[in-house]
Amino acid sequence: MILIFVVMYFFMIRPQQKRQKELQKQRDALTKGSKVVTAGGIYGIVKEVQESTFLIEVSKDVTLKVDKGSVYVAAEDAQQAPKA
Repeated sequence: MILIFVVMYFFMIRPQQKRQKELQKQRDALTKGSKVVTAGGIYGIVKEVQESTFLIEVSKDVTLKVDKGSVYVAAEDAQQAPKA
């Protein structure tokens, strides 16, 4: 039974924790001008970074206030970003 738990930890739990840490690191690195995608699929550019939210411009004179947890780095920015 212990062996099953150990195998599940190394193949399921640990990789998920690594992905979550990497995603949080990317969110913390977002600055004004970064291209992002929300969890709802809305593309935009970060206009302001606040403590727990971002102001994202999705069109000229249209900004959205979204929670940091629902924002991901845009695919084109992720490809250009240097790997650490």
